[in-house]
Amino acid sequence: MLYQPSADKEELDRWKEVTLIYNSALKEIGTKLEILNDEFQDVHKYNPIEHIKARMKTSESIVKKLKSRGYESTIENMVEHVNDIAGIRVICSFTSDIYRIADMLAAQDDLRILATKDYIKAPKPSGYKSYHMLVTVPVFLSNRVVEVKVEIQIRTVAMDFWASLEHKIYYKFEGNAPEHIQQSLVNCAKIVEQLDAEMLSLNNEVQSFVKE
Repeated sequence: MLYQPSADKEELDRWKEVTLIYNSALKEIGTKLEILNDEFQDVHKYNPIEHIKARMKTSESIVKKLKSRGYESTIENMVEHVNDIAGIRVICSFTSDIYRIADMLAAQDDLRILATKDYIKAPKPSGYKSYHMLVTVPVFLSNRVVEVKVEIQIRTVAMDFWASLEHKIYYKFEGNAPEHIQQSLVNCAKIVEQLDAEMLSLNNEVQSFVKE
């Protein structure tokens, strides 16, 4: 079973170890991103990453997801069937940075890409846009190496603002927001897309002046 307040010592120790491993994987990915950002600044005098957010899914959320998929709430099922226990969100200034960062991560020898989903080229019906990567990263413990799954979401500042609002609305209405609110979100997503395109165009124009 997943960790419960009444769990015995053995279960508690297993839960602590799993939590340690996933948190270590987040640190590994976070460090990689920081190094890539620093190198990009040194070589190109430009930072593609605005900021990085890391989070661990709560045990309650994990249990809920397992139950919705018909699995028992065990640590084994959690590791096998829940891909977003450890998640990192990478926030960029421009859409071009999203694919640049994804390419740099894919080039890392010790990262294994399990899946990618491009919700920028193919947004969700709600208007959601982001680039998702599911990867495994090796975590080196004292007695073994564990390959740990981490979900990476890469998006612009504007996309992240929109997604944050959608998330709040989703939980407020438990996934059943009124039709007019859903349509307003779709309209806002179109505005975000236009804003990102115009900001990218403006940045490219500024960069062309700098090069001259």
